[in-house]
Amino acid sequence: MDLGALRVLAERTGYVVDDQVDEPGEIAVRGDLVDIFPADRDDPVRVVLGPGGAISELKTYDPVTQRSERSLHNVVVGPASELIVEAGNEFDRAAMRTVPMEERLVSLHSDLPALFDVASTASICFLAGLEEIGLARVLDLIEDAWRGRHQVSATAGLAAKRFYLSREEWDSALRNRQCLRLTLPVGRIPKFYHLPRAGREFAAFAEARASSGFSVVVTGDASELRRADRLIEHQLGHKMEPVADWPQILSVKRGSLLKAEFYLTEGFVDPLSRIAVVAAADIFGPSWTANAGSGSGIVEPDLRVGDLVVHEDHGLGVLAAIEQIEVAGLQQDVVKVEYHGGASLLVPVEEFGRIWRYGSEPDAVALDRLDSEGWNKRRQSVAREIEKVARRLVTMAKARSRQSAEMIKPSRADLARFAARFPYAETLDQTAAIRAVMNDLSSGKTMNRLVCGDVGFGKTEVALRACAAAAFCGKQVAVVAPTTVLARQHYETFCRRFAGFNIEVAHLSRVVGSTETRKVKDGLRSGNIAIVVGTHAVAAKGVALSNLGLLVIDEEHRFGAKLKQSLRGLAPCLHTLTMSATPIPRTLQLAMAGVQEVSVLNTPPAKRRPVRTILAPFDAGSAKAALLREYRRGGQSFFVVPRIDDIGTVFRQLGRLVPQLLVKIAHGEMKARELDEIVVRFAAGEGDILLATDIIESGLDIPQANTILVWRADRFGLAQLHQLRGRVGRGRLQGFAFLLTEPGKELAEATRSRLSALVALDRLGSGLTISQRDLDLRGAGDLFGEEQAGHIKRIGVGLYQKLLERASSVARGGPSSDTQLPDINLQAGGSFPGSYVPEPAIRLSLYSRLFRMSTHSDLNAFADELEDRFGGIPSEVATLLEVTRLRMDAAQLGLSQVDVGPEAIAITFRTKPSASVWENLKGVNGFEFRRGRLIFRPPTKTGTGQLEVLRSLIGSIRSAHAPG
Repeated sequence: MDLGALRVLAERTGYVVDDQVDEPGEIAVRGDLVDIFPADRDDPVRVVLGPGGAISELKTYDPVTQRSERSLHNVVVGPASELIVEAGNEFDRAAMRTVPMEERLVSLHSDLPALFDVASTASICFLAGLEEIGLARVLDLIEDAWRGRHQVSATAGLAAKRFYLSREEWDSALRNRQCLRLTLPVGRIPKFYHLPRAGREFAAFAEARASSGFSVVVTGDASELRRADRLIEHQLGHKMEPVADWPQILSVKRGSLLKAEFYLTEGFVDPLSRIAVVAAADIFGPSWTANAGSGSGIVEPDLRVGDLVVHEDHGLGVLAAIEQIEVAGLQQDVVKVEYHGGASLLVPVEEFGRIWRYGSEPDAVALDRLDSEGWNKRRQSVAREIEKVARRLVTMAKARSRQSAEMIKPSRADLARFAARFPYAETLDQTAAIRAVMNDLSSGKTMNRLVCGDVGFGKTEVALRACAAAAFCGKQVAVVAPTTVLARQHYETFCRRFAGFNIEVAHLSRVVGSTETRKVKDGLRSGNIAIVVGTHAVAAKGVALSNLGLLVIDEEHRFGAKLKQSLRGLAPCLHTLTMSATPIPRTLQLAMAGVQEVSVLNTPPAKRRPVRTILAPFDAGSAKAALLREYRRGGQSFFVVPRIDDIGTVFRQLGRLVPQLLVKIAHGEMKARELDEIVVRFAAGEGDILLATDIIESGLDIPQANTILVWRADRFGLAQLHQLRGRVGRGRLQGFAFLLTEPGKELAEATRSRLSALVALDRLGSGLTISQRDLDLRGAGDLFGEEQAGHIKRIGVGLYQKLLERASSVARGGPSSDTQLPDINLQAGGSFPGSYVPEPAIRLSLYSRLFRMSTHSDLNAFADELEDRFGGIPSEVATLLEVTRLRMDAAQLGLSQVDVGPEAIAITFRTKPSASVWENLKGVNGFEFRRGRLIFRPPTKTGTGQLEVLRSLIGSIRSAHAPG
């Protein structure tokens, strides 16, 4: 492979050269690795080069984690742009990006022939019915787009006319050539994963087809085929036979059960060949990769140049640059941190673990002065306050652990009957969350669990199972939602699911009439009503539940601390389940401190696709095209404005742009019943556009609404925008979210950063990441207060979390949990050389991650990742990893510092070792004690020789700690 030619070709065909490839249309060339994200693929590809530059391996990788996933035999890399520049035709690509694609192509190519012109004698084959349905829609969209461009600009309109094929040109092309109508006799395979017992249904299908003389072929990757084989063996008592390709499938005797390792998105039945092909996706649902960063805790964000950071010893500064300096003839990375008055500090790589991202706007804070007492005083003050908070948190946790609650353990048969009504296959995360909830309810202790999952990832089903468990055991359940619309939608869902179980479900909110409200209150008081679904009206005066056992709070980030506390006070020893896509920072902090258990739903449901998110100034032509495209594919759209005052202006503009579409209006100043009625009717299909304020943010489930336009997106918060975006893309169609800003106005840097974060986090399951980003931007503040501001403003998110974890551990009677690794000072400590990891920001992120690790297993996984992402590990990196491994061992033995000199090694202990350890060490050759330090005089060498001596030395100290 000629890497230079590849780079030139990639740039000519629209690829952007980057150091980390995580978006379609990017390429990176690093030594013996090439990462490229073909514009027409769902995942990027890593090309591994062997000796002589020949390709030795092709594999896909996860764009988020950057880890390799599966091997490929070949890959076709198509262009990343419609604009392909001929060799020698140079132009300003950055300047051209501001021009619409139609104008770019027309300006570079005087002649744009249609496909009909290129294939002038070819006949055209139509699938039966296609020309009457899909084709008409496409031609309508093209005409709408052309008219939209013409309204915006006459120049753009002329370019568009040359660019698009008109309906007349299409009709003319068809008249002059042979057209064939094709009818393919191919049947569909059932979507087994939608059925309650997917495995059993698939096995029954396979057995029935095989008995009727059809061969049944299951396709998928190796792990999917193993899973299908186990299923067939369990259900039918025998395994499937492997086949390699289609000719072999055709040659096998009919009635066979076969498996083939190739990928299909869905299966089919070929009645002529008597073959039924079942894709693994038909059985288990399409495979989606869960997001990186799975887990319940907050992951410290990557550090970037320009970030505000806190050094544990020096305070708040700006991470200005990553530089290289020469130490004892070797190049070493250092971080330059700038402080008040332009003073700067060079931080060696070994101290990267002491640097934490501050997480606030640069203009909003004052930098610390180097070598002043201000930072130390502030840190000590906050540390004292955190210790008090930790003691209160631990007291709460201990009180809750001592607080017994009635065990809720329903019969498995009842739960199975209820679960069978769930029309989809559970995701792995859902199954784990349901199991955790059931364990909590049956533990005899009060449950306090947060279910955090992205919009549409199945939190409601987890809540339904918990409610069923409580109701089947005779306990009452209160389900609380922040809005009347969401409460009504939940009420309807609960009524459907509990129908036929002899469990009465009631609705309580301001839209419920006074007569019905009295009936509901009486039913709750008497215990006749098992489940009440409502708003905060559930906590109103006069509402009493005779046997309340479970409280469910949906969209918990929309409730204040006082209201949540009053809800929890509805009954003593109350099991509580809270749900949120973006939990408020205070709740995340409670979870991190161990006061609240967390279940995270990271796995998207089958067929869910990320919502495509576009940030752009408002453009009338583009808005019209987006709304009409959704209308023509049979869907509905949301148009969201920040203020009620904006509704009139936007309503009139929509009337001009899309007069044929019916616009409904919804906002918070409407009467509750009127608002409820409008939204429910829109959900039933009445209306094409819902023009609303952020009243629609919470939990609405309208699968046919798949486009949302947010006017003045800069006036919304990050979590708000994520929730709004979650209103679309809940069905099987691609969802689109347009974040529109005021045309002609430049956004503030902080605002653009916030909106760009949402565009970047457009993958499925990014809700918790966005909440963590929100925590980073706003601060977690007082864990017990209503306002989200506090100590974190003084020392930053990351350091606050570290101090809180340490204080919580001490308050529980455990160790201080200080994970800071001891320093090992030697000449060649290793590094990530620029030739191995060229991008400084990525090197910084790797150093930061490495020096926060505390176990050998983490380090081994990190080494595997490095080799996977960047190629074979060079000696400098191997040394760095080995030194880190020794630092981990030294930390376990209570060492705080190891200084390696030309003639001796000096060891400082964190705490004085026991007398027996001292005695054991005295007996080792070369050891002596001087001024409280252990001095060892070996025949030291340079480089890796020092590491061997250190490894042996730490082994001797470990032996001295061994009993006997």
